[in-house]
Amino acid sequence: MEIQEQVNRFRDTMQALRQQIGRVIVGHEEVVENTLLCIFAGGHALLEGVPGLGKTLLVRTLGQVLSLRFSRIQFTPDLMPADITGTNLLAEDESGRRRFQFQPGPVFANIVLADEINRATPKTQSAMLEAMQEHAVTVAGVRYELPEPFFVLATQNPIEMEGTYPLPEAQLDRFMFKLLVHSPSVEQLNAIVDRTTGAEIPQAETVADGETVLWMQHLARQVPLAEPVRDFASQLVHFTHPDVDGAPDTVKRYVRFGSSPRGAQALVQTAKVRALSSGRYNVAIEDIEAVAYPALRHRILLNFEAEAQGITAEQIIDAVLEHVRQRSEVRLPLVSEQATGQAI
Repeated sequence: MEIQEQVNRFRDTMQALRQQIGRVIVGHEEVVENTLLCIFAGGHALLEGVPGLGKTLLVRTLGQVLSLRFSRIQFTPDLMPADITGTNLLAEDESGRRRFQFQPGPVFANIVLADEINRATPKTQSAMLEAMQEHAVTVAGVRYELPEPFFVLATQNPIEMEGTYPLPEAQLDRFMFKLLVHSPSVEQLNAIVDRTTGAEIPQAETVADGETVLWMQHLARQVPLAEPVRDFASQLVHFTHPDVDGAPDTVKRYVRFGSSPRGAQALVQTAKVRALSSGRYNVAIEDIEAVAYPALRHRILLNFEAEAQGITAEQIIDAVLEHVRQRSEVRLPLVSEQATGQAI
């Protein structure tokens, strides 16, 4: 298949996914878009929002449109690692002999919803995050591979903190994106009521399967990255650290720790997917800027002064973006000005 045909197929599939998800999910276009970017970049996403905003429905709908196995894990303080990964059970065969047989847990799915992940103990959270990192679990010394593609969408409530175990920065870093789910507008509420209280409830149709997802992930990794774009992404991460020379004053004053190298990886991987979904097979500066907030907001640790003054991670990212723009001696043309004749 020619490169342009592959790019067109990628773009058309993304558009069909948006349309089918939009039949069920009202609003949340940015959350839906960034969730799709995570899936095809091979990462995981953390959704933060109050209950009842459709996070679970979004994950179920993704399972439908992608024809993937969906699993939901409700995290509670008494949840044990074996409740996630699975355990060995004593089974008896036809001859009457007894032996241990592995019973897979709910993590053995393509799309896993880790609902209220911060309600589980750190021991249970670490078991989940090991599965996210390794795409495998180890039970009684035996390693079991998870099905591919494998994607985790975790949720946490930003308001109710009683009986929770907040994710430390090292665990948050395992998530490619942190997405903020906001309350719907009046018009969106009206649409939700109309869709969910009538005689017929809209359903999404299947657009792609697991093989298509893996093909799209593979194609995204082949998208070329020009050196100025790569440098732009690296500088964004570099200047989130307050102890580096030339960091913005805002960063030096309000940031305790900056982003890890995973932040740069997340910027580049999701920017490649965004370029393909727009019908391009080259990454532009605009693609990096578009994914900067969800890729970096959970990787920047603010200090006490920032919290006291109400400074947010988004404001820090604003300052870093402006700082890097001014430092860039050579800037690539905008998307509208770029040629599209480069080959992968």
